[in-house]
Amino acid sequence: MIEVQGVLKSFEERTLWRNLSFTVAPGEMLALVGPSGSGKSTLLNCIGLLESVDEGRIIVGDQDITRFNARARRRFRRDTLGYLFQNYALVENASVSANLDIAVGASGVMGRREKVAYEGALERVGLGGRSKEMVYQLSGGEQQRVALARILLRRPRVVLADEPTGALDRDNASLVIDLLRELSLEGCTVVIATHNGEVESRCDATLVVGDG
Repeated sequence: MIEVQGVLKSFEERTLWRNLSFTVAPGEMLALVGPSGSGKSTLLNCIGLLESVDEGRIIVGDQDITRFNARARRRFRRDTLGYLFQNYALVENASVSANLDIAVGASGVMGRREKVAYEGALERVGLGGRSKEMVYQLSGGEQQRVALARILLRRPRVVLADEPTGALDRDNASLVIDLLRELSLEGCTVVIATHNGEVESRCDATLVVGDG
């Protein structure tokens, strides 16, 4: 569960949001909507400990993550969090398999169990049998599916998705949201920043993020 309690975030004289509070339950998908510049991505980054809030608390599970030191932040991002970026955040000159290695901290020497897990994740995102292909040879939709396969392998308790369908065609966008929904049905808490009305309609709840 994510519980945001009275958070404030400002940049110089501009306040993005003040006294913002909301809760996202395990297994729930929340859409963050609002105009460009309203702070949707910043809010995701604060939950993901890539940025800090100026006031208030963010509770994940039973821990106040706003009080974490650097070591605890790294552990949280490694063990609890999955992040899905609009630009995919893949190593383009590496293979699909190598990108999965990075996600799970593998040494590159895989046993049978690891190979089965990798192939299972790739099958689930529609990329079965393509682990040796180079990322730069894939389409944008296929790259986003590799990013999803990384998340499936790590099985995080929280997934933050920043405009995950923004650069995708309708079919790939639908597949991405289907997979995020599957993760939520498995108990994962999913928060999606989006401008897409269809994506919003697939979520369980909507939070409008706006100035002040």
